[in-house]
Amino acid sequence: MGLGSSYFIRTFGCQMNKYDSERVAGLLQAEGLSPASSPDEADVIVFLTCCVREGADERLYGQVASLKRLKTAGRSPLIAVGGCIGQRDGEALQKRIPHVDVVFGTHDLHELPRLLQRVTEESRPQIARRDSSSMADFTRVVPERREHAFHAWLPISVGCDNFCSYCIVPFVRGREISRPLAEIDDIARALVADGVREITLLGQNVNSYGRDLYGEQRFAEVLEAVAATGVSRLGFATSHPKDLTSATITTMAQTPAVLRYLHLPAQHGNDEILQAMRRGYTQAQYRALAAELRAQIPDVTLSTDLIVGFPGETEAQFEDTLELVRAIGFDQVFTFIYSPRAGTRAASLADRIPRDVALERFERLTELVQHSAAGRNAALLDSTQSVLIEGPSKREPALMTGRTRGYKLVHLKAPADLIGQERAVRITAAHPFYLEGTLA
Repeated sequence: MGLGSSYFIRTFGCQMNKYDSERVAGLLQAEGLSPASSPDEADVIVFLTCCVREGADERLYGQVASLKRLKTAGRSPLIAVGGCIGQRDGEALQKRIPHVDVVFGTHDLHELPRLLQRVTEESRPQIARRDSSSMADFTRVVPERREHAFHAWLPISVGCDNFCSYCIVPFVRGREISRPLAEIDDIARALVADGVREITLLGQNVNSYGRDLYGEQRFAEVLEAVAATGVSRLGFATSHPKDLTSATITTMAQTPAVLRYLHLPAQHGNDEILQAMRRGYTQAQYRALAAELRAQIPDVTLSTDLIVGFPGETEAQFEDTLELVRAIGFDQVFTFIYSPRAGTRAASLADRIPRDVALERFERLTELVQHSAAGRNAALLDSTQSVLIEGPSKREPALMTGRTRGYKLVHLKAPADLIGQERAVRITAAHPFYLEGTLA
């Protein structure tokens, strides 16, 4: 029995999930399926999930539960849930939402077509959830359908060895495994030969690349090697402050292809909370890294993650986070209210912060970070930026969107034939979360 003619993928969470979605699309297209514009039109519906925050759980379960209507309306699409929630919940997910046909973990993505086929043959749900990844998963050839011809994700490592007290990632993605440098170089060269202009290197902690494979960090060498392929733009995510070295900063500064952008999660501005989070650095060390970055790369765009309401957080400790934002002046901040994740150390900590207190602190932090971002963007008014045109705006289709080399979002009017091209753009307006411009 066939799987039908169309598929729909919904993706939650990080860039690694976006890459996994491209792999799922490639696998399904290899089975003869084509993308559908909505779940209502699809024969196969796949969710790639995130469980880092409680809100992602709630959205996923709500959206999947709502698809039961499709199973009772004369249609019977196959529904699959993968990624981190699939890895964490396994059979419990299928029992909670019985109309889910397939649950697959982070290490079993390549099995999806076989699992779907078994559902059609055996008329029963299929669960696949291995406990860990291996180097074979890196070397396994899985077809990809890139969202943009000009951009490619390139995972250089998977998993994480940090075990921050609040974070579920090491439990659902496994321990860190690095891809051999020669293999990264070969893939990058093939991508450039295929017309890719921008490559984003991926890893739960890209800075520590090579420690497991070579006994030392070699991330700066990865940047040099991939830049040497001739790729126009080179980015990476995500970085951990304790593993960001001066060698990496210098390579960023001296390598024109590397984007002038770094996402460096601080998580908090108080040393006692950072220690309870098991982050491995102090706020003074974080500030020193930010100062070194701006000394070597004056136009660097610096973004971060900050958590509000970690167990035991006092008002004075929260004020330290506000002071960190004032002192550094971030271009962008992703703010979160702490949510306990079962299985992590922090989940068992006492002295939970009342929800209303956490919300009030969250609102104060949000107001401050918007002010910081607006000021940083305003400094670019009337400047000319090199912008990669990505495509029509989802909210305003009459406009195009693009990214500067500092990875700032720009809205502008441009012809469709410039998609995938890098053009000079004069910045005409600045807002907290995006810029407006015109082709120079």
